[in-house]
Amino acid sequence: MIQKEKLFQEIIVDNQERIFRICCYYSKDAEERKDLFQEMLINIWSSLKNFKGESALGTWIYRVSVNTALNFVKKELRYNQHFEKLDIIQSDKYLKYEDDSYNKEFEEKLNILLSQINQLSVIDKVIISLHLEGLSGKEIAEVVGVTEPNIRVKIHRIKSQLKEELKGIII
Repeated sequence: MIQKEKLFQEIIVDNQERIFRICCYYSKDAEERKDLFQEMLINIWSSLKNFKGESALGTWIYRVSVNTALNFVKKELRYNQHFEKLDIIQSDKYLKYEDDSYNKEFEEKLNILLSQINQLSVIDKVIISLHLEGLSGKEIAEVVGVTEPNIRVKIHRIKSQLKEELKGIII
């Protein structure tokens, strides 16, 4: 049991920001993000016994987190009958610039991009959010459960779609 607790603490220390960013993609306000974050931690804890090392620990954590987020979205859909827009990530928590006008301009562009990402289908949102987190095509394929070539094609199409929708908006 002590070994499981130590592993869990290491997972949290190494991955808490990543897990929180996933929460930001899928929840609509700060309180819901906190609830979703807690739910993800509970699911990671309770699923640790099932981790067999067949994939990288980080990939497994993403899989548990994304599945938890998708279940959260399904619950929300049942209550609201439609997918509500996500709150925008509070970029000032992660980004500090001395030039406040640059920070505001960056935040505005980030908000527009995240708003467009929010309009994607659930699976496309999962794929692009994991891509933005820096996961490789192979890792994304493991999380999503499709082939790596399929992931590469989907990422290319999602990027093209976003570029087209953002043409003239973000320079």
